[in-house]
Amino acid sequence: MSENQTDTPAPAATETPAPAQTPAKDAAAPTPENTDNRGGRGGRGGQGGRGRGRPQRQAPPKPMTDDGKELHEKVVFINRCAKVVKGGRRFSFSALMVSGDKEGRVGVGFGKAQEVAECIRKGSGDAKARLQRMKIVNGTIPHEVQAEFGGGVVLLKPAVPGTGIIAGGGVRAVCEAVGITDVLGKSLGSNNHANVVKATMKALSQLRTREDILASRGKQVKEKM
Repeated sequence: MSENQTDTPAPAATETPAPAQTPAKDAAAPTPENTDNRGGRGGRGGQGGRGRGRPQRQAPPKPMTDDGKELHEKVVFINRCAKVVKGGRRFSFSALMVSGDKEGRVGVGFGKAQEVAECIRKGSGDAKARLQRMKIVNGTIPHEVQAEFGGGVVLLKPAVPGTGIIAGGGVRAVCEAVGITDVLGKSLGSNNHANVVKATMKALSQLRTREDILASRGKQVKEKM
């Protein structure tokens, strides 16, 4: 080897970095399946159900008579009254209600309040307290009857089975509540809802069966052979 030749250091060997080891997947790591924080007992969704979500509304209890029979209610008319005061107008409501057990008893009630729901509740309670027993024979009335209350005049006639209730408005509401299925009705006077309903109630209260008429004459009903 010559004297003028210098020794050049050999290039250092470069080490290639080893690939970084990825940490092992933890079994408890969050996954798309369990990242929903809304579940559990207190959440609204997820597998835990509704939890403390909005409570479901329960249907109000059905009105019942004192002897445990269900009452069928009908709103005949709701009137709105406006009272003009210094600050503007104040509105109030009144409801005309008809209640009956469809087995011969029916009542009419009237309620007044600042809200519609409250006046309906009051009218329903008033109608329940005024239930009257009416004379019904085989789903119809025993004879023709006409009654008048104020300006309202109502005429009712018996009908054969299958006819239905041929009437409207307050007359139909009273007939359905009392349990009549076949009748012919006609309003001959005023169209005032309260007078028509009360005239219908008066007409039904005047009904008498065959047994009642014979008993008033001191006679007995002969049994059919």
